[in-house]
Amino acid sequence: MTPAEALEALRAVERRDGPLPLDRRAALLDALAAMLLREADAIAAAVDADFGGRSVEETLLADVKLVVDAARHARRHLRRWARPRRAGVPLAFWPARAAVEPVPKGVIGIMAPWNYPVQLLLLPAVDAIAAGNRVALKPSEAVPGTAALLAALLPAALGEDVVRVVTGGPAVAADFAALPWDHLVFTGGTATGAKVMRAAAEHLVPVTLELGGKCPAVVLPGADLAGAARAIMAGKAINAGQTCVAPDTVLLVGHGRDAFIAACRASGVALPETAVLNERQAARLDALCDGAALTPLGAAAGVGRRRAILLAEAPPGAALHLGEIFGPVLALQPLATLGDAIAWIAARPAPLAIYLFGATAEQERAVAAGTKSGAIVHGRCVEYAAFTGLPFGGVGASGFGRRNGEAGFLEFSSLRARVRDGGRFSLARLLDPPRSDRARALVRRLLR
Repeated sequence: MTPAEALEALRAVERRDGPLPLDRRAALLDALAAMLLREADAIAAAVDADFGGRSVEETLLADVKLVVDAARHARRHLRRWARPRRAGVPLAFWPARAAVEPVPKGVIGIMAPWNYPVQLLLLPAVDAIAAGNRVALKPSEAVPGTAALLAALLPAALGEDVVRVVTGGPAVAADFAALPWDHLVFTGGTATGAKVMRAAAEHLVPVTLELGGKCPAVVLPGADLAGAARAIMAGKAINAGQTCVAPDTVLLVGHGRDAFIAACRASGVALPETAVLNERQAARLDALCDGAALTPLGAAAGVGRRRAILLAEAPPGAALHLGEIFGPVLALQPLATLGDAIAWIAARPAPLAIYLFGATAEQERAVAAGTKSGAIVHGRCVEYAAFTGLPFGGVGASGFGRRNGEAGFLEFSSLRARVRDGGRFSLARLLDPPRSDRARALVRRLLR
């Protein structure tokens, strides 16, 4: 099935049946959660094969359970989210009544990357279906086994009148991005996100972009170094650092480099349970690290694409500090003060997340005031992305739009104003044309 065929098939159903009613949305969310739990082992096996070594537990938690939790959360709150909400009416228009109702946008196109091939395809789908939309899904061609499995499972579980799955390579992805969807979601790199946005602009399609960035971990003098190092290493080890919110660069303030390295080694987190996806990604990492001083953070050695975490240090203009690392390499930048750390962050595109360790309330306020980011997280890394009720997204080059929970529901809804006139009289009608001299004088008085 081509992207255009998927769009037209879903549009035809929409024309025939209209938006998804609330009861159907609830049933679909239940069915999605049940299918994922039933097929969890098959999904983990497919992802493992595509990666050439992917932790089963990471797939079960990040790609299966996280989506199940999101579907159940949406199911619980669906009726409240979908309820029209009263809006204020200015005194001059009383006794009119006004409300805002969320209306389904229609057919949503969703393009997912390879690093969390189930989660990043289906979390936006949960939000879109909860909002009453139908969805066309484009999984990444870099994980062909997982894409084929999802193409078989999703229409069977949810029905082809609700979901279509389109598989294929870059040419298919380009065709997908160029179609007149009612909303388009893309998760991936910033450069590709810009291309997707240009394609969507041809049809004035609204877009949600979840992109990348260099998420800094700021370790301040008040931090427990052992605890901070363990949290950073754990965040970097998840999915071998192939996570958009993985800690990218450690900004070390008030602690010695050698002490931090010792703390990282003492954490016992050195060898990720997941491999770098393929040789192309491995070569990209090697190029980023060219010219950097590399320090192993554990004695364990990787096998093939399963690599131990390395600490990397390079001059400010090196490639390591320009692009998102997206792998088991942790950049280190010692700095003198919190002000230097804030300046370092502010000088770069806004990241998805800033991680703080040892920050006082005043220091956290200073970081919030002096930087932009999708999130500020104190004490841990990465796991905030699993908070089902927390809006998730970036700023500027790290993306825009929000998914998850009520924010995701609203992302895929059009907010329609509903107004009912209150009767034959309101103060505003004194100004209806044809206007008397008295009405014209009243207009001037109102402006004063």
